[in-house]
Amino acid sequence: MSNRNDVPPDSLGIELTEDGVAVEYLDGRTTFYRGVPKAVEERVVTGPGKDVHVLVTDPTETQGVMVYVNDLNTHDDILETTGVGRVLVDNGDEETLFPGVVVRATEYRVTVEADPETARGRVFVFAEDELGEQSYEIVA
Repeated sequence: MSNRNDVPPDSLGIELTEDGVAVEYLDGRTTFYRGVPKAVEERVVTGPGKDVHVLVTDPTETQGVMVYVNDLNTHDDILETTGVGRVLVDNGDEETLFPGVVVRATEYRVTVEADPETARGRVFVFAEDELGEQSYEIVA
């Protein structure tokens, strides 16, 4: 797919607020995904060409792991210093990100399927591009 590699994620601090989801990277920076995520059952299918980020919380909802799906822009060393992981999924393939969370690539779309009970936490999907950002929570 590219000269980029899969990068394993580290545990990150998170804060769920009424305005969105804050993620604190290992290097101390924080990013904020605005808006209350839309609840969807079982899966999210993103639009073509979206940057897809998957966040799975721990049961306390104060820690979580973040993985970028098919991100070709971010260098491996940046991901490693922030604690964000990356998985590259070829067209027609699928990868298990965590127990209960699977991603598939089909054409230019990414599908994220999740069972929050198996994942033992909440599962959020953020899909963004230069036109905007969509936030989802996959629920049972």
